[in-house]
Amino acid sequence: MNYLVIEGNIGVGKTTLAGMLSEDVSGKLILEKFQDNPFLPKFYQNPERYSFPLELSFLADRYRQHKEEIMNRDMFTPLMIADYYFSKSFIFASITLTEDEFRLYRQLYNIILQQQLPVPDLYVYLYLPVDQLLLNIKKRGRDYEKAIQADYLKKLQDGYFNFMKSRKDMKFLILDIQNIDFIHKHDDYKKIKNIIFDEHFKNGICNIIV
Repeated sequence: MNYLVIEGNIGVGKTTLAGMLSEDVSGKLILEKFQDNPFLPKFYQNPERYSFPLELSFLADRYRQHKEEIMNRDMFTPLMIADYYFSKSFIFASITLTEDEFRLYRQLYNIILQQQLPVPDLYVYLYLPVDQLLLNIKKRGRDYEKAIQADYLKKLQDGYFNFMKSRKDMKFLILDIQNIDFIHKHDDYKKIKNIIFDEHFKNGICNIIV
């Protein structure tokens, strides 16, 4: 495996798991730099006004990062572990933008896709029910996330599932982690690590309750 993606909804712990795995297997960690985006706090306060500039800025930032850190890697680059995949841009934009805005956005997105972005060897989606996501979001205490509603998280979740169903050429692993605590319990973390690195997956979606 050369390229692993850890994805999931807001508050599921994807960045934490990506970091733990990267340190454990000496992989190159690629994190989304969302905290540097000046439009994100404004978006949560006023979605109608800031959705379009937010999604455009994320699209540009994610493409730049993919081009610099993933597309141009050499043969000596170790396993890359990222806490997002480029398709995240399309999923979020399809939910947050108006019909006219999304039509324009999709044109720009498709132009970028013509650059043949690399496909991960395995795309891991961490699943938690929406009520647990809201609890996690509340616990980490980011001010700009206080306005996130259950309906928004449900739409994002559906967006991820629809994306996975549409890509028959990729390997998807959906891990239901609602009964474990991989952050504080090492045995739970080891279960996830062993599933990811020791199991063999075919193209399509594989669901596992951890």
